[in-house]
Amino acid sequence: MGERIRVDARRGLLATWALICGTAAALSGQEQAAAGEPVFRSTSADREAVAVTVYNQNFGLVREVRSVDLASGRVVLEFADVPSAIQTETVTVRPLGGAGFGVLEQNYLYDLLSPQKLLEKYVGRTVTIRRIDPETEREEVIPAEVLSVNGGTILRIGDEITFNPPGRISFPEVPPDLIAEPTLRWLLESERARQRIEASYLTQGLDWKADYVMVVDETDARADLNGWVTLTNHSGATFENAALKLVAGDVQRLRGPEVLERAQAGRAIALAAADQVFQEQAFFEYHLYTLGRPTTIRNNEQKQVALLDAAGFSVRKRLLFHGASDYYRGQLGEVISNRKVDVLLEFVNSPSNQLGMPLPAGVVRVYKDDGSGAQQFIGEDRIDHTPRDERVRIRMGDAFDVRGDRRQMDYTIVGTCVSESTWRIELRNHKDAAAEVRVVEPVGGDWEILSSSHDPERVDAHTFRFDVSVPAHGSTTIDTACACAGAERARTHSRPHARRPSVVARSHDPGHTARR
Repeated sequence: MGERIRVDARRGLLATWALICGTAAALSGQEQAAAGEPVFRSTSADREAVAVTVYNQNFGLVREVRSVDLASGRVVLEFADVPSAIQTETVTVRPLGGAGFGVLEQNYLYDLLSPQKLLEKYVGRTVTIRRIDPETEREEVIPAEVLSVNGGTILRIGDEITFNPPGRISFPEVPPDLIAEPTLRWLLESERARQRIEASYLTQGLDWKADYVMVVDETDARADLNGWVTLTNHSGATFENAALKLVAGDVQRLRGPEVLERAQAGRAIALAAADQVFQEQAFFEYHLYTLGRPTTIRNNEQKQVALLDAAGFSVRKRLLFHGASDYYRGQLGEVISNRKVDVLLEFVNSPSNQLGMPLPAGVVRVYKDDGSGAQQFIGEDRIDHTPRDERVRIRMGDAFDVRGDRRQMDYTIVGTCVSESTWRIELRNHKDAAAEVRVVEPVGGDWEILSSSHDPERVDAHTFRFDVSVPAHGSTTIDTACACAGAERARTHSRPHARRPSVVARSHDPGHTARR
């Protein structure tokens, strides 16, 4: 009776203080429970449905629907089995099927039960030391007061102060403010006993990535592609039979997000059976991938799910010999000798090429049949998010049998901020078949091609290139003369506003002329 009077007095004092401060007379969940509000607990066993949307930035959105037993009036609901990495500022809860309750207060209980926490809660209180007397071989029960747990347990036993005594420490009870798992606690004003509620929240610790396996044929002209999603859950919770969605894109996030925004989805495009793999659809300025069946996402688990399967699409192998923008702007001599040539595979992500699904960023690993029926690994590269109808380029490595040299044959300063240089590029092919090589020449500033042994193709204001064929066990030489304006300003100490010449690219052959 005396304890009830003390609780009522405490509740009255707290309510009076709330009125004085001009705030709502709502007490914390623990105070309400202590003051007599009925406490109800909901676990994952009450889930009717759960949906998880995972972003490729180590966070996810969880939506749960649970049926819970409550009571009419003011009640406390403990919502258990939530992730330990939950962002509580993003939690929203609402009744389903019309008005059913109002949320007065939310608390997140994360002071989890552990030996250290238990000792901390008992500082200043009495515990029991249980140990075996070595002489009598009987258990001794010794009361002790916990003085401190900083760096070790310090106890008062009788008139002595000791630390880390032998034996085990037992406690009379678990403090009410320690819990076994993270729990949301709501103070509700409930209108009926049975409620269906929906809770949504963001949580850290959910992440996914895409991985691709590509197999090219013996001609390097066709390939098959399999995509896999690798899903990782370190959120601290398990989601049974969840509806899984993935968002691909660079979503901006601020620290301490305050608002959950829902975007409208667009038209869905399925590349396989909807009940087996992912369906893709436009989602705001991102892309959403929805798994056509429920799946269980266990805590501390890595799961792989098929993303796409495409067969027989066209690819192109390209050999690339790339220069640098400063080559034509200074006196360098021989800059590259016996350099290997880059090898790339290219394909267009289009429906006409048996593809067309927007590809999430990930690693593409490429294999090829070695002629004996075994597939061998031939390279890998990382691709960025790739929309439909865009070109995908995968760098495979360096060509073994194709090499190149790049030499500056002549360099002349012909005027203020103007220089001319002549370059020779030699490509050598040691293979049994001819090789097609693309030579890319970046050039900075204003420039003109004075002469060239091969037709140059203008790529943009700063780049020209050659596509040449190198015969089997032979070589091909490209000779190019180029004038650059602005190249020697620092070297010749010319006036900063010296007039630049107009630039016309020309060669000895009128067919080589191109105008800038």
